[in-house]
Amino acid sequence: MTSSGDWVSTSMPYLTPTGRERPEAWGAEAAAAGRKGTQRIVQAGEVPAPGEVAELLGVTEGGPVVVRRRIIELDGEPNELTDTYYPVEIAGGTPLAATAKIRGGAVTLLAELGHSGVTVREDVTARMPSEEERAALRAGPDEPVLRLARVTLDAEGRAIQADLMVMPATRQRLRYEIRIG
Repeated sequence: MTSSGDWVSTSMPYLTPTGRERPEAWGAEAAAAGRKGTQRIVQAGEVPAPGEVAELLGVTEGGPVVVRRRIIELDGEPNELTDTYYPVEIAGGTPLAATAKIRGGAVTLLAELGHSGVTVREDVTARMPSEEERAALRAGPDEPVLRLARVTLDAEGRAIQADLMVMPATRQRLRYEIRIG
């Protein structure tokens, strides 16, 4: 966290399986900073793949994918809107297609199902939120959002997960640490 109270977010905790006995990454990261991180799963199941998601996952637009839509909260306030999509052949009929929380998190379950990510690509843009996003995030009328689109690929280069995240820009700082070699 920065001195102004904004949240500093890194991606690594959300990309590495932790095991079923450990708490999910968001709650653990918030707790380590002395805060409370929770999430509400507002929808889960099969949906037609929107164009951007189809492109990220390498599936046909309109074809079935599994989505988990969540509101990520920090200290009881909405901090991020996250839609996570999976190819239906990976997630269909699994807990990823249900609204219950997954012990150890979705990345741990994916690894248990034989799908581990080895490459991640993230694109971050800034824009003004839609009215629906503004209301869900309780954002001010002139508050921009950051939008992060992430795709996780396995060792064969197949997409196993795509995330679309929206977060208030004035309450976030994204941190990237890159290890070379």
